[in-house]
Amino acid sequence: MAATVTTTATTGKTWGGGNEPMGASYGKMMMWFFIVSDALTFSGFLAAYGFSRFKFIETWPIADEVFNHFPFLHGVDAPMYYVALMTFILIFSSVTMVLAVDAGHHMKKTKVAVYMLLTIVGGFIFLGSQAWEWKNFIKGEYGAIETKGGAILQFVDTSGNRVKLADFAAHLPTNQVQKKKSNGIWFQDGATLPTYTVEEVVEGFKANPNLLVRTEFLTDKKQKTILTRDQSIKRLAEAHYVVEGANLIRNEYGHKLFANFFFFITGFHGFHVFSGVMINILIFLNVILGTYEKRRSYEMVEKVGLYWHFVDLVWVFVFTFFYLV
Repeated sequence: MAATVTTTATTGKTWGGGNEPMGASYGKMMMWFFIVSDALTFSGFLAAYGFSRFKFIETWPIADEVFNHFPFLHGVDAPMYYVALMTFILIFSSVTMVLAVDAGHHMKKTKVAVYMLLTIVGGFIFLGSQAWEWKNFIKGEYGAIETKGGAILQFVDTSGNRVKLADFAAHLPTNQVQKKKSNGIWFQDGATLPTYTVEEVVEGFKANPNLLVRTEFLTDKKQKTILTRDQSIKRLAEAHYVVEGANLIRNEYGHKLFANFFFFITGFHGFHVFSGVMINILIFLNVILGTYEKRRSYEMVEKVGLYWHFVDLVWVFVFTFFYLV
C-alpha cells in the first residue's frame, strides 16, 4: 500500500529568521518591545489612579491648591505654572533629541554632540525641578488637623483664604518626646513630631474668632466645604493629630491615596528620566570619542531617542491625570 505524501507550498516571501524582521534591526525591535511593555505598566498605574480618584472624588485634593509654588516667588499663588514649565522643558528636550537623530542620519558628529548635550541638560533640569516639587509637597505649607476618623480639617479666614498653623497656633507648655533608638527606650525611631500639638492648634483657633474650618469634602461648585464657627469648634473636638505636608501615611491636602499615587507614579517616571539621562551621557561620550563615526552609523542615537520620546510621552499622560483633570 503506497503512502500518499501531501506537500504544502507557500507563496510570497516570509521571514525566515533573518537580521531585520519588518525592516527593523534587532536593536530597534527590542527597544520597541520594551517600550510597549513599559507603556502597559504605566497604563496600569494610571488606571489604578483613575479608579481610586473616582471612588474618593469627594475628598480628592484640588491640584491647583497643591501645586501652586514657583521658585523665588514665595507666597505667590501660581497654580500649575512651574509644572507647565517642567513639561515644556521635557518636551523641548525631545525636540533636541529629534535634531540629534537627524544629524546622525547625515553623519554630522558635531551637531549630534551638541543636540545630545542639550537633551542631557534638559533632563537634568527636569529631574531637579521634580525634586524641588517633591520637597514642597513633603514639607507642606499650611498644615492641617486629622480627626480620629481620619478626615482632614484645614483652616481658612472668613474670606475663604487658607491660613497657616504658624499664624494662629498657641504656645503651650508641652512634654513631647521624640522617639529615638538612641534614647535607649524605643525599639525604633518614631515619626517626626509635628511643630505644634493638637492642643496648641485648637486653643489658637478658639482665640481667633475670624478663623473657620474647611473640610476635605467638595461642594457642587468643586470647592471645599467651609463650616460655620460653631460647626468648626464642634468638629475640632475630634482632632487627633497635626499634619504638616504629605507622606505615605498622612496628607494635609486631602485623601492620603493622592500622595501615595503621586510619590509612586512620578517617582517611577522620574527613575525612567534619570535612566534616560545616564544612557544619553554614555551615548554622548561615544559620539565624542567617534565610536559611531567609525561604525558609519548613529543607530544607537536613534534607539536611545525612541526611549527618550517614550519618557516624554508618558509625562504628558501623567501631567494630564495628576495636574489637569
